[in-house]
Amino acid sequence: MRKNFILDTNVLLHDPRSIYGFKDNNVIIPIYVIEEIDQFKRDLSELGRNARLVARYLDSFRAEGSLKEGVPLPHGGMLRVCFSSRELPLSMADSNLMDNRILAVAIDLMGKEPETQAVFITKDTNLRIRADALGLIAEDYDTERVEITELYTGFTELLAPRDQVDQLYRPGAEVEIAQADRLFPNELVLLKDETNPSHTAMARFHGVKGRLVPLARQSKEGTWGVRPRNMEQAFCLDLLLNDDIKLVTIVGKAGTGKTLLAIAAGLQKVTEEGLYQKLLVSRPIFPLGRDIGYLPGSVEEKLNPWMQPIFDNVEFLMNLSRADKKAGRGYHELLDLGLMEIEPLTYIRGRSIPNQYIIVDEAQNLTPHEVKTIITRVGDNTKIILTGDPFQIDNPYVDATNNGLVHVVNRFKSEKIAGHITMAKGERSALAELAANLL
Repeated sequence: MRKNFILDTNVLLHDPRSIYGFKDNNVIIPIYVIEEIDQFKRDLSELGRNARLVARYLDSFRAEGSLKEGVPLPHGGMLRVCFSSRELPLSMADSNLMDNRILAVAIDLMGKEPETQAVFITKDTNLRIRADALGLIAEDYDTERVEITELYTGFTELLAPRDQVDQLYRPGAEVEIAQADRLFPNELVLLKDETNPSHTAMARFHGVKGRLVPLARQSKEGTWGVRPRNMEQAFCLDLLLNDDIKLVTIVGKAGTGKTLLAIAAGLQKVTEEGLYQKLLVSRPIFPLGRDIGYLPGSVEEKLNPWMQPIFDNVEFLMNLSRADKKAGRGYHELLDLGLMEIEPLTYIRGRSIPNQYIIVDEAQNLTPHEVKTIITRVGDNTKIILTGDPFQIDNPYVDATNNGLVHVVNRFKSEKIAGHITMAKGERSALAELAANLL
């Protein structure tokens, strides 16, 4: 049965292509939505770009017919722009509120076309509650929602004969297992002896060969002085140091070592092995709590407060003594040598970035569209790492189930050039681990 989907302003600003996302059903856009979108068209932000894109889409449909009467959509439905003079209940009679006018269009449509089910689509939780109170069917717009408890972890445990476990300790070993059809490319495996589960070996499922291969062996010096403290960190470093894996996503709570390991691996590849020209580090600019307003200075000076966690990790890896710090040594040495670059995501659109090791920290604050923009900047011989914690989101327009980081994990889990690991064991300190679990 065909339905009428009435779209709220925030849906179109979140995803301009949502117009095409309802298959052969009808898409209704209240005229008041267009008025609200018009207020964003001059913004230089992502919202402004989306507002202009929505306007271009609607203008292209005008060439095919009257938006008032309805224009055919590619998948068989109809697109209409509607308005209403219907009166709402007295408690919601303030017609100056755009939300109420938009709701009035949905209610009017439900009354005029009772044979076609009307569904109001909005990302505004309170508006969905109000719509439900008025008898409307109201739903969130989430084409890529993935419940965090169901998110692909990138890791599994398997039972195998003892000789297969032993074989993984031999250099260059490749082990065929019966459960290969259950594994994703580059999925990390703890192989357990079926007769003695305490006898184990760590491995990665090679997506091309279809076999288990042992993790890359760490040198005595570690990766820029860092050695894994637990199994998850060993898995993580294997993905970070593998040159065939071009996209790595790391999900984990505070203190698990996501950012430190990513930076250590990046510096190893840039400074020690010379496989990449530079390490490019970025993170979304979202304040925790109240913002402190505009910051003075150059781009670098403005970015310093946001990038300080990165700088802290770099200086930890440089193993600077107190005397070194007093002498003025620090992360800026790597910047001055051109080995590391700090790039605000604001200016990444339109770039092509070859031969670099890219780290995007706090990627849970990105929308799926922003993540697509970033990953499509990747040029030849570039590796990109996305790290973040879906439970610590500062962006008001995404949540733990529909942010860009979770979106990438879900979409790339079957790809041979991508790898993922979810880290749960904190190593920052006993207090930090306790706080992450209890608070």
